[in-house]
Amino acid sequence: MALKDKLTVLATQAFEECGLDSSYGLVVVSNRPELCQYQCNGAMAAAKAAKTNPMAIAEKIAEKLAPNPIFSKVEACRPGFVNMTLTGEALAEEITAMLNSPRLCMPEEPRKKIVLDFGGANVAKPLHVGHLRTAIIGRALTEIGRFLGHEIITDVHLGDWGLQMGQVITHSSDLYPDLPYFNKDITSGYPEESPYTVSELEVIYPEAAKRFREDPEFAERAKAATVELQTGRPGYLALWNHIHRISVEDLKKNYGRLDTDFDYWYGESDSAPYLPRVIKVLEDKGLLVESQGAKVVEIESTKADPIPPMIILKSDGGELYGSADLATLIQRVEDWNPDEVWYVVDTRQSLHFKQVFTVAKMAGIVSPETVLIHANNGTINGKDGKPFKTRAGGVMRLSTLIDSAVEAAFAKTAEGVVDMSEEEQRETAEIIGVAALKVGDLINHRTRDYIFDLDRFMQNDGKTGPYLLYSAVRISSLLKKAGDTQYNKASAPVTATETSLMLSLLNTGEALTRSFAEKAPNALCEALFSITGWFNRFYMENAILTCPDEAQKASWLALLNLTNQLLRLMLSLLGIKVPAKM
Repeated sequence: MALKDKLTVLATQAFEECGLDSSYGLVVVSNRPELCQYQCNGAMAAAKAAKTNPMAIAEKIAEKLAPNPIFSKVEACRPGFVNMTLTGEALAEEITAMLNSPRLCMPEEPRKKIVLDFGGANVAKPLHVGHLRTAIIGRALTEIGRFLGHEIITDVHLGDWGLQMGQVITHSSDLYPDLPYFNKDITSGYPEESPYTVSELEVIYPEAAKRFREDPEFAERAKAATVELQTGRPGYLALWNHIHRISVEDLKKNYGRLDTDFDYWYGESDSAPYLPRVIKVLEDKGLLVESQGAKVVEIESTKADPIPPMIILKSDGGELYGSADLATLIQRVEDWNPDEVWYVVDTRQSLHFKQVFTVAKMAGIVSPETVLIHANNGTINGKDGKPFKTRAGGVMRLSTLIDSAVEAAFAKTAEGVVDMSEEEQRETAEIIGVAALKVGDLINHRTRDYIFDLDRFMQNDGKTGPYLLYSAVRISSLLKKAGDTQYNKASAPVTATETSLMLSLLNTGEALTRSFAEKAPNALCEALFSITGWFNRFYMENAILTCPDEAQKASWLALLNLTNQLLRLMLSLLGIKVPAKM
C-alpha cells in the first residue's frame, strides 16, 4: 500500500471515531509543501453535510491523528484542512519497505480488460508527424496499465478499406493500365510480387490524393473503385493485398523505432464482414432511416450539444468510418468482451466518436456497462503555432522527424564521449533522440497542443529526455563506484533536500495511478522530473561516496539504490530506454 493510502486509512478511522462518514478521510499529497507533506480536506465536506463548523471537525480529526508516532506534526488549519508531516524515521521506514518489495511498493488495481486503440496509420501512406503523439501516448498507457495489473489488448486499427484505397487503385490503373489487376476478365492467377515498392507507393499516394481534390472525373472513378473493392472485385483485392503487405512491413519498422508494437494489426478491412450485422442490428432496432439516398441514424441532441445524424451507408452503398467503427466494436465484443475500449485519437475526431459511442449504446452493440472513451490528444505545431510542416510546407514524415532527433543526439554524443566506438555512439544517439521526442511530447497533457522545438528537446537541463537519461546514468555510475554491496536500509533524512527526495519517491505510486485514471502520462513524467531534480540537488550537496560516516553512507546509497530502480522502472513504463553511458 502506498504511503498516501496508509494515511487515508488512518484518517478514515479518525472520521469514523468522530461519528462521521469514512469517505471524508481521503488524504492527498500537499500542494503547499512548505506547510506540510500531506493533507486531508474532508472536514469541509463533512461540515457542510452536518451543518457545522469545518474547523471544529478538522480539530477533532487532528486530535485523533496526532498521537500516532509516525507524525511529527498534525494540525488543523483554516478553513478546515488537516495538515500532516511525518517523522524522518517514518519516511526512512517507508523507503526501506519500498527497497525490499518486489514491486517497490507500487500499487496494483482490480483487473480490467481494456482494448486500447491507437496508432491510426493508413496503408499506402507513410507515417507522418501527426502519428507521433498517438504512438507515444498509447504505448505509455499500455505499459502503465499492464504494470497496474490490467489486461491491455492493443490494436493499431489501420485505415485500409476506405476512400484512399480507391484513389490509389484508380491512379495506379492510369499509370499501369496493362497490369492484370485492372482487367475485369482476369479473376485469378495474379503475380505474387507487388507491382511497386514502398518508395513508389509513397509517390503514388499523394499524387492520387491531389488528383482526387482537383479532378471531379477522377474523384468519381475513385469512389466507384472503393465500392468495387469493398464488394469484392478480385483484381482490386489482389492489388490491395500487395499494398497492405508492403505497407504494414514498413509501418512495423517505423513504429519499431519508437519501441511501439501492437498485439493486433487489424484494420477496417477486418471489420468489413461484420458490417451486414451492423445494418441488421440498426434495422431491427428501427434506428436506420433513409436520408437523401443515404442510410443514417438520427441521434437525440440538444442545442447546447448538437449531434448530427450518423451516416451508415452512403447513397452509392459505400461504407464510412463510422460504419467501420461500429463493425469493429462488434468484432471486439465477440473476440475479447472488454470492460472498456479506449481510443487514443486526435481531438478533431471528437464529434465522430461521440456519434459512434452514442449509436453503439442505442443499438446495443455494446452493453450499458461497457465503457467507451475517446482519450483525445492535441496536435504538434511549429513555432508559428500551426500544424508542424517541413520547410517546403509539406507534412513531415515520422521517419524524417526521428532521424533529425537522432542526428542531433549523435552530434552531441560524438563531441562529449571519447570512449565509445562509432557504433556505440549511433546506438546511444538513437536512444537519446527517441527519448527527447517522447519526453518533449509526454511532458504535456495529452489534450494540449504543443510546439515542436528540437533544440529545446535536446537540451541537457530542464524538462527534457536527455536530462532524465543523464540523471539515470549518473545514479548508476555512483552505485557502480560504490561496489556490489546491496544497500537496502535507509535511515532518517538529515537535510531538507534528502527529505524531499524521499517524498518524491514515496509519491510516485500516486502519480502512476493518476496517469492511468486520467489517461494522461504527463503526471508520471512530472513525477520523474521531481525525482531527478531532488536527486541532483542531493548529489550536489553531499559527498556520498567519500562520507566518513559508514552508516550514513550506507543509508544514502540505499536511497540512491531506490532512486535508480524506481527511475528506470518508470522510464520503461513511458517507453524510454536508458543508455549504458552518455
